[in-house]
Amino acid sequence: MTGRDVLRRAVLGQRRRLVVSSLLGAGHQAGEALTPLLIGVTVDRAIAGEDAGALVLLLTALGGVYLVLSFSFRFAARLGEQAAETAAHELRLDLVRRVLHPAGGAERGRLPGALASVATEDARRVGIVLKALGFAFAALTGLLVGAVALLRTSLPLGLLVLLGTPVLLWLGHLLSKPLERRSTAEQEAAARASGVAADLVDGLRVLKGLGAERAAVDRYRRISQDSLAATLRAARAEAGQQGVTLAVTGLFVAVIALVGGRFAASGDISLGELVSALGLALFLLTPLDTLAWVNTELAQARASAARVADVLATPWAVPPGGAAPTRPARGEVEVRDLDHEGLEGLHLTARPGELLGLAVTEPAHADALLRCLGREADPAGGTARLDGTPLTELDPAELRAELLAAPHDAHLFSGTVADNVPGAAQAAALAAAGADALGTETEAGEAGRALSGGQRQRAWLAMAVAQDTPVLLLDEPTTYLDLTHQIDVLDLVTDLNRDRKRTVVMVLHDLNQACRYADHVVAMKAGRIVAEGTPAEVITEETVTDVFALRCRVTVDPVSDTPMVLPLGRHHPGRPPGAGDEQ
Repeated sequence: MTGRDVLRRAVLGQRRRLVVSSLLGAGHQAGEALTPLLIGVTVDRAIAGEDAGALVLLLTALGGVYLVLSFSFRFAARLGEQAAETAAHELRLDLVRRVLHPAGGAERGRLPGALASVATEDARRVGIVLKALGFAFAALTGLLVGAVALLRTSLPLGLLVLLGTPVLLWLGHLLSKPLERRSTAEQEAAARASGVAADLVDGLRVLKGLGAERAAVDRYRRISQDSLAATLRAARAEAGQQGVTLAVTGLFVAVIALVGGRFAASGDISLGELVSALGLALFLLTPLDTLAWVNTELAQARASAARVADVLATPWAVPPGGAAPTRPARGEVEVRDLDHEGLEGLHLTARPGELLGLAVTEPAHADALLRCLGREADPAGGTARLDGTPLTELDPAELRAELLAAPHDAHLFSGTVADNVPGAAQAAALAAAGADALGTETEAGEAGRALSGGQRQRAWLAMAVAQDTPVLLLDEPTTYLDLTHQIDVLDLVTDLNRDRKRTVVMVLHDLNQACRYADHVVAMKAGRIVAEGTPAEVITEETVTDVFALRCRVTVDPVSDTPMVLPLGRHHPGRPPGAGDEQ
């Protein structure tokens, strides 16, 4: 897809409104062009000829022309505005559909603020093309009617307009090229500034906690200054283009008036014809100025259309389409010889109804695995299967109706807690996640900032539970929580799997927690599985020393009667245990 394709789709989608608006606009411009002609005829026949009847008749005709051009302009402008806004709206919907498409990919390498800029300002500029084309057709009609009227008055004057107008249009097109380039740079810089601003606002609490406000402000100031410089360059290009175009247009009209005046002085045309010629020369300023504005808008629209096309044509993260999984899903998840972003030859199986604990040392590896299982990315090698069917053969949207890979970030939307957990299972999900105690009408605030860390995690867990998928993958559900809240959330996860109707895979960075809550435990290090089995089989001193680099002793938790690790100190690789380890 190219920028031209975007413009073509926008125009064809609103062709009916565009055609009617253009015809009405043409009627307005034709009426404007006929007005000086009628005034000239009135001067010659009614005033110079002292004919009162002709004066009344011609004034009535002039009033009728004004009535027609007035209503034509009114409804042409209305339809043109409707076409522009509708085209921009439909383009925004296309962009949102592409960004939210289950196959993904559009968000890669782009900040959310940059995507918002494309969906708002760039879509608006593309929509304006509809209005600009309607005005362009009307302006050309006005020029044609004015030229014919001048030909009727004087052949040289008419030919001057007919031959000079294409030259002016060509000159305006040449002058719009620098503006198009600088408009592209302006929109890209504005999108970067918007993206960074949204990013900073989203992480404001973290910045304040780290005392990094100054560095953040300095970064935004630099990017904002770049955006300002790009905007000023585009504004200078636009002002230069409009200034040169207006100067050349004014000179052209002055030449017409000068030639007409000389013809009148020599007696080649009458007084009324001179009035008509001068009136038409002044009228021509309007359509010529309109065409200059159209050139400006088209230049900016071409730049914006290219940016829109770049988003719409972004390659898919995973191929769309495919089969639907067997329903209802049994919930067996298998990974065989999987290689992806640091994972090497990974083998693991989560059986139906099982709570699998995945203890990892590198969060990036857990993220890579969950992205493959949620089909946000297809593995570089090996396979992942749901109930025996390779995930690469399943449609991403259909797969996610059966398997939900919930990220560890508890990102909520503004509104109440209940607003963040839609669906018929809202009450049950809130209760299952222990979030009903918050109060369903409690305001979550922007990105959930009005809630504490534990409250956000409960609301996030309720969002995941509300989907009621047979397979639920949770990435570090205890992030940002203190020990008490960690235990509460993990107890809730255990309750979710108590009836064995749901397969739960829980990624944790604490081996003790994995062994205490999971039925089956897998320990990973450097993208490989180094231990797997029951908690008693996995939580050994050798495994913990090798995987988590801890000196430890293994004991039994008196509450849960499961093995647990008591770390004695950090083991430094390359040195034997005890050589200066911190106790």
